[in-house]
Amino acid sequence: MALTPQELDALRQIPSPRVANAIETFAVRPRHEGFMSSAIRALFPELGPMVGYAVTALIRAEQAPEESHRAGTFAWWDYVLTIPAPRVIVVHDLDDPRGQGAQWGEVQANIHKALGCVGVVTDGSVRDLGEVRALGFQFCAAHVSVSHAWVHMMDFGLPVKVGGLWVKPGDLLHGDQHGVVSIPHEIASKIPEAVAKVEAAERRIISACQAPDFSAEKLKALYREVRPGTY
Repeated sequence: MALTPQELDALRQIPSPRVANAIETFAVRPRHEGFMSSAIRALFPELGPMVGYAVTALIRAEQAPEESHRAGTFAWWDYVLTIPAPRVIVVHDLDDPRGQGAQWGEVQANIHKALGCVGVVTDGSVRDLGEVRALGFQFCAAHVSVSHAWVHMMDFGLPVKVGGLWVKPGDLLHGDQHGVVSIPHEIASKIPEAVAKVEAAERRIISACQAPDFSAEKLKALYREVRPGTY
């Protein structure tokens, strides 16, 4: 079920590490799962966190389209619109090594912003950084390339693996300069409240560390209270 505009806006106010911390409190998945590797990070951190529903695709750039299958551009645009807004494009680059040609630049960013997308997440390349930053469209990418080479879309609408994370169409993603995390739908609306609880405990620890009468024994006592099981 899609989140309300108010719920989405609340998630945009939270840095990705805090979202990851909040997800842990629900014990819905192992702590080493659900997020992309450090290779994938927002290139425009000043835009703030990006939140949206995944629209997935596969690309390649080292071969000309005549040498491999090519997905239809118009069919792709139609598919993008089947995913709830706000949309985040998630693209896996099939080339080896990846990033040989940039699919994403000023033109594609404008097209997809008009289609209700807020950014792209890719293990491939992007370019036209100044123009895209000014547009307010986020790039979370592993590579930057000067050329688009033979880049073309191979397929779309299927699960893709980017930065070590399998992403399905419609998955809810949250990304900033720290990385990209997937938010399970069943707890998405509860994340802001969980963040507040985690931060309240962390603030007590930080305040104790900064207090004039700090002592290790006081810190241990506080830890036993806010983080039971610590020894």
